[in-house]
Amino acid sequence: MAIKLDDLKVKLFTDGADKAQIVDMAKNRWIAGFTTNPSLLKKAGVKDYAAYARDLVDAVPDRHISFEVFSDDIPEMVAQGRVIASWGKNVYVKLPVTTTRKEPLFDAVRTLSADGVKINLTAVFSADQVGKAMQALAGGAPACVSVFAGRLADFGIDYAPLMRDAVAQARDTDNVEIIWASTREVYNVIEADQMGCHIITAPADVLKKLPALGTKTAEELSVGAVQAFREDALAVGLTLDLGGRAAAE
Repeated sequence: MAIKLDDLKVKLFTDGADKAQIVDMAKNRWIAGFTTNPSLLKKAGVKDYAAYARDLVDAVPDRHISFEVFSDDIPEMVAQGRVIASWGKNVYVKLPVTTTRKEPLFDAVRTLSADGVKINLTAVFSADQVGKAMQALAGGAPACVSVFAGRLADFGIDYAPLMRDAVAQARDTDNVEIIWASTREVYNVIEADQMGCHIITAPADVLKKLPALGTKTAEELSVGAVQAFREDALAVGLTLDLGGRAAAE
């Protein structure tokens, strides 16, 4: 039986930083939240981080929004995290699992979480990192752990065992949810749902395809693909010299 959008139990987040796009996606009540990061902010041309974030929180006050720290110094990351947390009750502070010097942030995560700061621990790629994250976040404020399934796949690594392990570990930590991150395609949403992930964050162009889930049969998809080929061939005026051969031969 084909899966439809209404069948999904996984919460759907939009990954992006373009304000107009975020506001547009927020019109869909099935979008439960939004995630950003410094790379997406760069792409969106954000200069004044605080002004941008406060404007976004005002525009979407009723759903999760993750904003990431950008320092590479742990004490400064903690300070940035406290500032970011002040932007709104729906704000989660994204902290990377490590600095560029391979310094883990688990102690910083534990401190902020214990102080009531909602954390989204990001750039997680291993079961060991997930386990240490659970220990740091247990008993603290509501939190998420973003596991980069798609980026593992980019390097030919099977992400399924890690995602299943992360979900299993989260079952013993009531305040922590697992986010399937770096989503590449619609089927990742179905995978995340079937594996029991709490959340999947995906680009808007992937999420916009979800209402079409379960609306086409395999035969209809075949006819649609061939029709598109035919229309494109006619549009560019493709011709072929058959060398005197009849088309019926």
